[in-house]
Amino acid sequence: MRQSLKRFWRVIPELFANFLAPYLVYEGLDDSYGDTHAMIASAVPPLLWSLYELAKTRRIDAISFTVVASILLTVGATAMGGSARLIQIRDALVTGAIGVAFLASLLVMQRPLIFYLARAAMARSAEGMAAYETIWDQPGVPQVFRWLTWVWGFGLVGMTATLCTLACIWPIPRYLLLSPVFTFAIFGALMAGSLRYISRHPAARAIVSIPRISTPRISTQQR
Repeated sequence: MRQSLKRFWRVIPELFANFLAPYLVYEGLDDSYGDTHAMIASAVPPLLWSLYELAKTRRIDAISFTVVASILLTVGATAMGGSARLIQIRDALVTGAIGVAFLASLLVMQRPLIFYLARAAMARSAEGMAAYETIWDQPGVPQVFRWLTWVWGFGLVGMTATLCTLACIWPIPRYLLLSPVFTFAIFGALMAGSLRYISRHPAARAIVSIPRISTPRISTQQR
């Protein structure tokens, strides 16, 4: 029970920074500064939270990269001009671009991008990185990575299409309040589906088991 409460209190700042704070900032600045500047300012809380998490963990994975890149694009969209809705669409397009990159990697790279992202997330040391390289040659593993790349590629492109549609038909405050819900829900579904697939396929389980193998220690005693 205590552990559950601790976890709950730990996620409150993250939920506030990513869900409620952008909406509150936009609503507070819209009347005084207009839609465009209020939209840019609303990106500051999740950006600061993402930078805090990155500084704390000193690691970046696919999800955090997507979040930080999309927020930075929103800020940079001011220099390109356009309406607040256009800025929303540009923001959503970052996720779609990453999805397209995943799909393109299946055509132009020997190993898809998912492999390198999984290696960066799972291997915590040079030994782990070297160990992770060996799983590519195991039977069925390349097919697993390619399947995951297809799923994530089309999933991210589909999420972009959804967000762009919502940006066009929803009022800006509603989009700011509810679009993170769609984003986290789609990311969660992709992650849950991937873990379920991995748990049911022996070849896929190698993806998460190999990096945990530690390198044997060399004894300093001479026999």
